[in-house]
Amino acid sequence: MTNAEIAATFDHVADLLEYQGSNVFRVRAYRNAARTIGSMVDSIATLRRDPARALTNLEGIGADLAAKIETLLDTGRLPLLTDLEQEVPAVIFELMRVPGLGPKKVRVLVDELGIDSLDALERACRDGRVQDVKGFGAKTQAAILENIAFAKNPEHARLLWNEADVIATDLIGWMRQCPSARQVEAAGSWRRGRETVGDLDLVVESDDPAAVMDHLGQWPESGAVLQRGDTKTSIRGPSDMQIDLRVVEATSFGAALQYFTGSKEHNVRLRSRARDRGLTINEYGVHQLEAGASGGASLIKGRRLAGRTEAEVYEAVGLPWIPPELREGSDEIDLAERGELPVLVELADIRGDLHMHTNATDGEDTLSEMVRAAVTRGLSYIAITDHGQRVTMARGLDRKRLLKQWDEIDLLNESLAADGPPPIVVLKGIEVDMLEKGGLDLPDDVLARADWVVASLHYGQNQPRDRITARIIEAIENPFVSVIGHPTGRLINRRPPYDVDIEALLAAAARTGTFLEINANPWRLDLDDKHAAAAKKAGVKLVISTDAHSTRGLDVMRCGILQARRAGLEKDDVANTRTLENLKKVMAKKG
Repeated sequence: MTNAEIAATFDHVADLLEYQGSNVFRVRAYRNAARTIGSMVDSIATLRRDPARALTNLEGIGADLAAKIETLLDTGRLPLLTDLEQEVPAVIFELMRVPGLGPKKVRVLVDELGIDSLDALERACRDGRVQDVKGFGAKTQAAILENIAFAKNPEHARLLWNEADVIATDLIGWMRQCPSARQVEAAGSWRRGRETVGDLDLVVESDDPAAVMDHLGQWPESGAVLQRGDTKTSIRGPSDMQIDLRVVEATSFGAALQYFTGSKEHNVRLRSRARDRGLTINEYGVHQLEAGASGGASLIKGRRLAGRTEAEVYEAVGLPWIPPELREGSDEIDLAERGELPVLVELADIRGDLHMHTNATDGEDTLSEMVRAAVTRGLSYIAITDHGQRVTMARGLDRKRLLKQWDEIDLLNESLAADGPPPIVVLKGIEVDMLEKGGLDLPDDVLARADWVVASLHYGQNQPRDRITARIIEAIENPFVSVIGHPTGRLINRRPPYDVDIEALLAAAARTGTFLEINANPWRLDLDDKHAAAAKKAGVKLVISTDAHSTRGLDVMRCGILQARRAGLEKDDVANTRTLENLKKVMAKKG
C-alpha cells in the first residue's frame, strides 16, 4: 500500500471511531498518524525494510499503530476497519463528503432524521427539517444545501496530484526496469501538473509490446486487467486508479507523448493549426496531407514529417516546444507563435520559505529542527510564522509568547552568524488571523516588530461576500502585513473557497504592494492557477510557501511550483526567488 492509502485508512478509522463516540484521544491518535504518514516523502514500505530505522520512530506512531501499518503493508487490509465498517451505516461516508459535515453531525442527521443518502439530505434541507434539529439551524441548513452540489461533483473524487505522483513515480521506476522498454514516460493530467488526477497514462517505446504489457502486469501494485489489446492495456492500480499503457515505436514516441499529455482543448487547437498547413497530427506522428474530398473527411495521410520527439512535433507546425503545464487550451499556442512563452519558475529558483509552523503552536517539530531541515534543503532564509492568539485550537501565540519566540530567533541568528556568514537567516514572523468583526488578532505595535507577517482568514468563512472581501482588503491595507495566506480558503476535494471578490483583492494588493500566497500544501494550492495568472497580470507579486507543520512538510514546495508553472509564472513573478536583501527591497515599497 502507498503512504496515501495507509493515511486514508487511518483517517477512515478515525471517522468511524468519532461517529461511534469513541475516546477523543484514540481518535486523535489515528488522525495524527494519518497526517504523519500522508506527509512523508519516503515510502513507508521502504522505511520498513530499512533495519536502521523503525516505524515507531515516526512522530505519533507507537507499537500498536506500527503493528497496524505492518498489517496493511502485508495484507492490504485492516481488520479493525472491517469491523468498524460493519458496525456503522455505509451512508456516513457519502454524507461526510459534504463540506462542514463531520462524523458527529452526520450521526445526528442519521439518528434524528433517518438520512440515508445525499438526495435524502437535500430533500430534508429543502423541506426545512434540518434546521429544526438541535445544533443546526437555518444558516447551517443553507450551508449544507449549498455544499451538497460540491459533494456530488465527480471531480472531487480524483486523487490529489501528490497522491497520484507517488503512484506515477513508482510505476515509471518499475517500467524502466523492463528490458524491452527503451523510453518510459507518464502523460495526462499528472504530467500537466493538474491539482487532481483521475487516471494515469503511460507511454512506452518498444518493439515488443507483449513483453512490456506483461511487465506491467507483474508490477506489485497491479490490480485487475481491465482490457488488453495488441499495443495497449488498462489495469486497476492503487487507490482504484485506472492506468492506461500505450506501446509505440520509436518514430511515434514523441507524437504519442504529446497526444496523451493533452489537454483535449490544446490538442484540438494544435490539430486545427496543422490542418491549416496541410498536415495532420495524431498519436502516430505528423503527416503531410496529400489528397482528399471537401470537408477533410477522406483526406489521405502522406509522408511522415515528425513524431520521434515532442519538440519535433511542435516544430512541424511552426512552434517551439510548449511546457506540459501550459497545455490547457488557453493562450499558450498564441504565445508560442509570437515567441513569448514564459520561462517558467523552477524549484531550484526558490531561495526562501516564508510560511511554516513549529511545535510552539500546531507544528510537530521545534524551531531548531525546522531550521536544520531548511538548511538541508538549500534554503537561504525562512520565516517562522506560528499562529496568532485567535487560533486557540492550535495554541496560538499571544503577545508574551510571541515576543519570547522572537527573542529565541534573535539568539539563534546570532549563533548561526558567530563564525562567519550564516548558512541561513531566520525571519521573525507570525500568521495573524483576520477577525470576524474586522482587524487582526495581534496589535500593530507587535506586528511592527516582525520581519514577516502572514495574514489569514480561518474563521467566519461563511460570512457574506462583501464582508469577507472587506476583511481581507483591510488586512492587505495594513502597513505591517507582508502577505495574505491561502487567500480563498479552499481545501481541494474537501471545502470550496469562500465567497470573495478576487478582482478587488488583486486591485488592493497591486495598489499597496502586498504579496499574495500560493500555498503549496497539496490540499490547498491556493491561489489556484487561474487566480495566480490574474495576479501576475495585475502586477501583484506572489510568494510560494509550504505552510509546513513539520520538517517533512517543507517538501511540498514542488507542488506550489507546479501550480505557479501552470499559471505561467516566471522567476521574477515569485518574490521568494530573490535574495533576502532583494526581497527586503521589494517589501520596502509597500505603501
